[in-house]
Amino acid sequence: MEPLSALKEREKSTITRLTRNAKIFKTIIQAILDKKGEHIISLDLRKIHEAAADFFIICEASSTTQVKAISDYIEDQVKKICGESPYKHEGKQVAQWVLIDYVNIVIHVMHPESRKFYQLEEMWSDAVSQIHE
Repeated sequence: MEPLSALKEREKSTITRLTRNAKIFKTIIQAILDKKGEHIISLDLRKIHEAAADFFIICEASSTTQVKAISDYIEDQVKKICGESPYKHEGKQVAQWVLIDYVNIVIHVMHPESRKFYQLEEMWSDAVSQIHE
């Protein structure tokens, strides 16, 4: 049986992890808003067992230049404010759909045509969604 002090440590680390993820989440949303990203939605995937992340954040930008600007600014702000670098990012060269992976939070910055074509919100319609303005 574990001593009570071990339980306190475990609870504390869980709270710290949630707080760090919440800070990253808020930083991402604010970065998108700062760069005028549109139609921002977050999907809470924690209750979907097949999901590879806890949250998806999806937004769109009216041009490929803006897609790149938003994705670059997200990475810059999360590094500056939270001290975190993405695990991976993809799509910056074509800039129709940029994916930024922070393991528990995955961001999709999409051109309107790409978003309409792939319909991520429909694919993950079981998730609880929230609109951010």
